[in-house]
Amino acid sequence: MSRIDVDVAIVGGGLAGLSLARQLLLQTDRTVLVLDRAAELPPRRQKVGEATVQVSGYYFSKVLELEEYLLREHYMKYNLRFLWKSAGTPADAFEQFSQSYLRPLSNVASYQLDRNKIEAELLRRNREDPRCQVIHPASDVQVELAADDEPHRLRFRVDGEPREAAARWVVDASGRGRLLATKLGLAERGEIRHGSSFLWVDGLLDIEKLTGRSAREIRLAPERRALGHLPFFLATNHFMGEGWWVWVIPLQGKTSIGLVYDRALFDSTTVSTAEKLVAWICRELPLFARDLPQREVLDFWGYRDFGHTSAQTLSARRWAVVGEAGRFSDPLYSPGGDLISIYNTLVRAAIELDDAAELERRVPLYERAMRAIYDAYVPSYAVSYAVLADPETYSLRYVWELTIYFAFYVFPFVNDLHPEPRFLPAFLALFAQLGPMNRRLHEYFAAFWAWRKEHLPPAPGPVFFDFMSLAPLKRAEMLFYRVGIEPREALGDLVRSLDDLRELAQFILVHLASRVAGDPSLVHRRAFVEAFDPRRAAFDPAEILALAAHAAGDPEVWSWSLDPQVLAAFAAKEPMAGGEEMATATVVEGRG
Repeated sequence: MSRIDVDVAIVGGGLAGLSLARQLLLQTDRTVLVLDRAAELPPRRQKVGEATVQVSGYYFSKVLELEEYLLREHYMKYNLRFLWKSAGTPADAFEQFSQSYLRPLSNVASYQLDRNKIEAELLRRNREDPRCQVIHPASDVQVELAADDEPHRLRFRVDGEPREAAARWVVDASGRGRLLATKLGLAERGEIRHGSSFLWVDGLLDIEKLTGRSAREIRLAPERRALGHLPFFLATNHFMGEGWWVWVIPLQGKTSIGLVYDRALFDSTTVSTAEKLVAWICRELPLFARDLPQREVLDFWGYRDFGHTSAQTLSARRWAVVGEAGRFSDPLYSPGGDLISIYNTLVRAAIELDDAAELERRVPLYERAMRAIYDAYVPSYAVSYAVLADPETYSLRYVWELTIYFAFYVFPFVNDLHPEPRFLPAFLALFAQLGPMNRRLHEYFAAFWAWRKEHLPPAPGPVFFDFMSLAPLKRAEMLFYRVGIEPREALGDLVRSLDDLRELAQFILVHLASRVAGDPSLVHRRAFVEAFDPRRAAFDPAEILALAAHAAGDPEVWSWSLDPQVLAAFAAKEPMAGGEEMATATVVEGRG
């Protein structure tokens, strides 16, 4: 029996494994073997996970050199948009929904991926490289990890015949099969207990056309003064509810539609078939009844419980775990592609190291980074998921999370800094300072939302809010233009970003507390503002009222670097009429 000898064996021919193979082929001299159990790659059945954001968009287009292909074969994405039913409307037309959004296109392009198509293209390009072998179907894959510097052994069957391979590195990209995590006892359940049901329908479901308006009325709608003219369907559109959200994602020739829900708040049996899911969406979001029931369903499936993590994903014993084989959180914000991008990049850096001592030094650092980058997502999904129902609270939450993302995820990634040993220890020290604030804020969001449901009526709508209206996010986005800088300079930028985030966290706490006290002027009163420490604050309405009473006579004004009035629309007392009044009174403008 002949043996295949390679530098790197990757078990799994999905997006994570094929991407890592291409990255290794482009950036190193290593030889690669990809094994997959499927008879057909990619499978005929449609694959979920289509949306990218800035890190993954940059990775697939720039790092993997697929930019021209992506622009030809996939839609470029118009950011993320979030929509809510407005109080007092039947929610049966698009224009009745409140929206929060990023109006300008991002300078770092992202894409809506047909997963089957991009995996087929990655497979084709990898096979064209003589340093890469792809074998499938490979059944009964067994991995024997070497205890010393010897190669790892892989045994498998092809057409029933035994085969063998030896590799210096083994990477598990087997998805939910979790080959190495299971073998090594590393699989962990994690905190996130969410489920999802999703389907694909034929053709483009354009949400702007879910209305009784004429084509001319759609084109000339007054809200375009805030929203602009770019096609809304190009965004990943999220329709939001308490502990659930529905995505609408355009692909070439089809539309992906899915529901994600907190299992503690939602009965999964109500959406367990395509028919039930369509009926639920049309009942909960009646605008979809104008179109969705008439479309052909191309495929349907789902997960009752999809979150998991791993005790370890990288080892100096020359093994690694990438993609869903290691950790998966939740599809809100589309982090799956980002985790692939960052993990693959760190794994590639480890594989390039020939010095065993240097590998021993770097691997714990890389593993800490992988864990920290994943763990930062967890409070979003495990603590404050219910606030998805409230446009004001959620918009503050998203600005906080997106400011962190732009500064601490995108900025280092586009500068190739994550694997850099002169950068990573100090980066992790700065990133760790965000942890307590992040957890506290999510707890505060959740507690405020529970209070708000009982005490504050929803703002009349529709309300339109550009996330860029809050200056810390705008400043974080400017880091996209800070390219080609040295680690020390980049760390200086991140120190300033951390200061911005501290101010933003304090503003969020003070703003929400002022809503409890019913006094917007409190955001300007020094005695009130100084009482809120983002590292320690806990939501206590009685204490907030006492602080408000104490600060009522304080003449000292607190100075913000942001505009504290940008959220005024959410507290409007009366619904505004259309036309110019709507554009100036209920629309919070950002940059153009």
